[in-house]
Amino acid sequence: MLETAGLFLRENWTSGVEIAILTAVLYYTYLYLRGTHGARIFIGLALVFLTLTLVSQVLNLVVIGWILKSFSVILAIALVVIFQPELRRAFTELGSHHLFSSAFEERETIEEITDTVFELASKGFGALIAVEREISLKAFVETGVRLDSEYSKELVLTLFQPKTVLHDGGLILHNDRIVAAACIFPLTQREDLDRNLGLRHRAGLGLSEESDAVAIVVSEETGQVSICHSGLVERNLSVEKFRRRLSQLLLHDKYERDASQQLESENHVPDSGNRPLVSHQAERGPGQYPV
Repeated sequence: MLETAGLFLRENWTSGVEIAILTAVLYYTYLYLRGTHGARIFIGLALVFLTLTLVSQVLNLVVIGWILKSFSVILAIALVVIFQPELRRAFTELGSHHLFSSAFEERETIEEITDTVFELASKGFGALIAVEREISLKAFVETGVRLDSEYSKELVLTLFQPKTVLHDGGLILHNDRIVAAACIFPLTQREDLDRNLGLRHRAGLGLSEESDAVAIVVSEETGQVSICHSGLVERNLSVEKFRRRLSQLLLHDKYERDASQQLESENHVPDSGNRPLVSHQAERGPGQYPV
């Protein structure tokens, strides 16, 4: 019995590997697409297609079977059109992997953004700030007012002061410069979001779905600070957690590594098991929603 089972496994182990790979691909595809605008359309089309295919095979309906085979090519093209935003974001994330990208080089910029964001929160100013990375935000820059000025906390606080003309819309940063203000970002089309999320959060999520930008949202009502990236939103961040997550997203952990090395050199202490001062594992906040 055991010999027969061993022989079967040796002869068919590749089939098991294929099943495992296909299962993983289908599972993660489901996680990626659930809650999106085209998910319901896809489910409806898939159910109709599978039902008709099963009926045609059981009843030997030749004409319907031929139509379904011809329709499968059209269905594949239709799925590309339906899921165009999701596919674009997936390829964006693939192309913007940190092995190929160049992030912020000045850690001082992270500190300046952190100070600015939490001063905005303390003053009760709502804000939406997008940090451009590898994917150009030129199309969104054109919807606002070009500034092209050096970054300064005072300027950002002035722009988001509720009585100023440019306080509505988003601010776009590139490296250490303010590119434009009052920009219009696309709203996310997801249907599984918390109803308490306002337009700023939905615009930040929408931008993160269509590009690799990091969107920072300050709630005018609650003063909570959130980060939107890769179609996710992390809400109600503290100062330290905000600084750490922004460093991980924009500097790809460069900030933490440099800080650890500097601290060790200043105190002349040996490396304790190569453990970093700050965990590099991404933390999921209570308000983070997967796509």
